[in-house]
Amino acid sequence: MEKYKSRIADEILERKLKGKGAVLIEGPKWCGKTTTAEQISKSVLYMADPANQEQNLTLADINPALLLTGDTPRLIDEWQLAPKLWDAIRFEVDHRGEEGQFILTGSAVPVDRSKIAHTGTGRFSWLLMRPMTLYESGESTGTISLKDLFNSPSTVNGINNLSLEDIAYLCCRGGWPRSIFLDKDIALDSAFDYYDAIVNSDISRVDGVSRNPLRVKNLMRSYARNIGSQASIETIKNDMINNDSFALDTDTVFSYINALKKIFVIEESPAWNPNLRSKTAIRTSDTRYFIDPSIATASLGIGPEDLINDLNTFGLVFETLCVRDLRVYAESINGSVYHYRDSSSLECDAVIHLRNGSYGLVEIKLGGDKLIDEGAKNLIKMQNKIDTEKMKKPSFMMVLTATGNYAYKRDDDVYVIPVGCLKN
Repeated sequence: MEKYKSRIADEILERKLKGKGAVLIEGPKWCGKTTTAEQISKSVLYMADPANQEQNLTLADINPALLLTGDTPRLIDEWQLAPKLWDAIRFEVDHRGEEGQFILTGSAVPVDRSKIAHTGTGRFSWLLMRPMTLYESGESTGTISLKDLFNSPSTVNGINNLSLEDIAYLCCRGGWPRSIFLDKDIALDSAFDYYDAIVNSDISRVDGVSRNPLRVKNLMRSYARNIGSQASIETIKNDMINNDSFALDTDTVFSYINALKKIFVIEESPAWNPNLRSKTAIRTSDTRYFIDPSIATASLGIGPEDLINDLNTFGLVFETLCVRDLRVYAESINGSVYHYRDSSSLECDAVIHLRNGSYGLVEIKLGGDKLIDEGAKNLIKMQNKIDTEKMKKPSFMMVLTATGNYAYKRDDDVYVIPVGCLKN
């Protein structure tokens, strides 16, 4: 059996358990939620265990407290199968008066929220787990810390061991924990198996609404073509119509996208709204991303060689990989990742904004001197547009690349860092 690889979520989970009676870990299937929770839990209830599922569901209705009996923290896996457990756990937390009592895991938002009477405010903490970052899977050397970049070091030193071909493979393999132990061909097949499960089963099981697999494929293909953009629902719908033999309305497309969000397949990036010196209008639409780049490549039916032969598509898929990793790294230091675009078409691929108001600006490029120069100039233009009398100046500006042997700081103070050097 494979040895457990430490996750950045490990420390976050421990910290959250010290402050709340229960922690809910959400995220896509197969990203490692249950395995991570098992490392710290003292007893476990597997709600989806076929041998006991019917009994568990019955008890959740008539005597949920019985299911919550066990050493703490007690893990309740796939809790959303019995939404009534939420209120029962809240009640137990209130009456026990102790922190760290329960860990809940779920790969979907509950179908019927009407069975949940209370929000859980003050009793629950939330943790979103994503597929593995390159640092967690062991592909990144981790010689450059995102946390340290916020201290604006005068120099950075990092070595990158990943080639462009390596990055293409890692985009297509994805960050699924089991895949990192598999042979490359098998790992790539697993990404397509994951996609097939979404199309044929998961998207319909999330809320009991039967959805046409062909239409799901068309949606995911269109979404993959528009990753990294603010494409409207109408744009995606029109793209789908070209491959759909049935009438299609905007509400249907919206419902399909919402279903993919509920099973954590799609995770869009919200718009960043800074104080600017000019009156430039800021675009407020979310930026389209899958939670893992392998979902995009599987949706397009392509592999590593296809990415190498189509650098435009490769650039967008690589951006998805970087946003995935930056989100995980940022959340471990109390930060969030945003996207910026304004009416003058000035864009910043990722803005990492910390709770204390500090932020860093990031451009994502495959590599090469020309693209790095373009990214650096764009970052400086963005920095000059921010009104630093009303908000802090950026802690750092970084061009995050796929290639390059080393991390370094340019004369214009822009860091150039291969993603294969980065950690939280």
